[in-house]
Amino acid sequence: MADPIIAKLLAEAALQAAKDKEGRKRLLAVILGPVIFLLLLIALVLYLVTSPFSALAAWLTGGETAAVDAFQKDYGYSNDSGIFDRDFREADGQEYDEDILLGRDGEIQVVYYNQLDERWKEEPYGEDKIGTHGCGPTSMSIVVSTFTDRNVDPIEMAAWSYENGYYCPGGGSYHSLIPKAAEHWGLSVDRNLAPENVADALGEGKLVVAIMSKGHFTKSGHFIVLRGITPEGKVLVADPASLKRSNQEWDLSFILKEAKRRVGAGGPFWAISR
Repeated sequence: MADPIIAKLLAEAALQAAKDKEGRKRLLAVILGPVIFLLLLIALVLYLVTSPFSALAAWLTGGETAAVDAFQKDYGYSNDSGIFDRDFREADGQEYDEDILLGRDGEIQVVYYNQLDERWKEEPYGEDKIGTHGCGPTSMSIVVSTFTDRNVDPIEMAAWSYENGYYCPGGGSYHSLIPKAAEHWGLSVDRNLAPENVADALGEGKLVVAIMSKGHFTKSGHFIVLRGITPEGKVLVADPASLKRSNQEWDLSFILKEAKRRVGAGGPFWAISR
């Protein structure tokens, strides 16, 4: 008789324990449900506050904003300055004499300008500064000052670019600045130099303006000048953001790899000559 009674008591105890466990789960769900919902709501509000336009556009366009962003990045309209922090440190307080000529025996010498030069890095380029967004005008200052009988510094070139519509607000310069500035100062320009013809153009004494993508020269996009090629096939550059990089030799394959590729916008190489 004792065994059935004990078994019944044990069964009732187990049933009660199960009910208590289920009750605790329900209670926990009742408590945590609103808390989780509130946290998700807060996260959504924070996202909308920090990125209101991109969020709204994504909802309204079903992803078209992403395509527009990709187009802008591909065509060089990024709002981010491509200058490295180390470039600012390298140029801090420096004034690069206009007499600086980059070149060696048998190579073309170029008049070097640096956009971070103390004399004009804080000067305006439209709504921006020459120091942060003026690589395009500074590159063309190098080209024009090398191939003509006058020195056109970055302040003058930036003003000309802005006045003639080649300044891109927040993004530096439209790529049309390169051929238009060359033509304005009486120079010849090949608007769509093929990558495989870069070495030949440099060997002929032409300067090649290149737009570089994220890598060793820039965080986003950056105009530089290719100023020659050595007998060993190394490319020499005039980087408007770094005299140090301008005094290095670069593998041609490396330059071609880091150059920005695009269709229909001109570039990434423009060959310029007298």
